[in-house]
Amino acid sequence: MDNAKTGDSQSSVIKQVCIRLLANREHSKKDLLNKLLAKGFQEESVLPVIEQLVKEGWQCDLRYAESYTRYRLLKGYGPSYINYELRKNGVNHFDLEPVVIKNVGSWLELAEKVYLKKYDDEVFLERNEWAKRSRFLMQRGFTSNTINTLFDHLNIKFLGAHR
Repeated sequence: MDNAKTGDSQSSVIKQVCIRLLANREHSKKDLLNKLLAKGFQEESVLPVIEQLVKEGWQCDLRYAESYTRYRLLKGYGPSYINYELRKNGVNHFDLEPVVIKNVGSWLELAEKVYLKKYDDEVFLERNEWAKRSRFLMQRGFTSNTINTLFDHLNIKFLGAHR
């Protein structure tokens, strides 16, 4: 009987920790599990509590993915980066497009905003400068297709390039 009470009290403590974490911001199931394991709780004690929180509506991976995507969009990150981070946090299938359309319009609009914040609107670039600027956008998670479309949209040309 003492074991049952100990288990119940530990579940209660785990639930309180989870709710405290979720009150600050959304967390994925995997993120909650990792944080609780880091605090010394055992996985077999944590998993049922997390599943109960999902059933009660405290935790939702969809809400987490939407919130995380919004946050990263506003920081100027592209789809490759955001998808990688979501997968790393246990969300494997999430459609970014509705969140993108609602918050920034399109990937091209976001890439343009990020690009123009960092670089001037110079249209004639040496190949090395073009490559440097492309790498910057790729590191932010934009696809090569979006980057090429952006450079076309901004009429960026190579110095000495054949027309």
